[in-house]
Amino acid sequence: MLHGPKITQWRARELRRAMSLPEVILWRALRERPAGLRFRRQHPAGRYILDFFCPAHRLAIEIDGEAHDRGDRPERDADRDRWLSEQGVRVIRVAARDVLGDLDAVVRHIESAALGTRYPSTSFAGPPPPPGEDF
Repeated sequence: MLHGPKITQWRARELRRAMSLPEVILWRALRERPAGLRFRRQHPAGRYILDFFCPAHRLAIEIDGEAHDRGDRPERDADRDRWLSEQGVRVIRVAARDVLGDLDAVVRHIESAALGTRYPSTSFAGPPPPPGEDF
């Protein structure tokens, strides 16, 4: 499969039009610029497309549905996260069920990761590591 810049940009545009319900819900919250953070949705990064990206903090947010636990997806996600880390991008993976179940906690978690603050742990991932630490 070809992954040139034009193909990736085209695919990103297509994904913006076909976002999943958890992605739409989180995008509505992120568009409000929580804590002054600015995000892009379906942002091309190399041969990958990030669900959400905060350029100022080099932070990617990936929404993982059930499919991310099946087949070779965990390995592919790990390869993707490793490549992004090598590019200086931190990745937070959030379960789709957490976006649907407690959006406020997810947004606080994202703010915390971007700004290096800590909030009480929720059902997902717990508090993020301090900025600059590798995942």
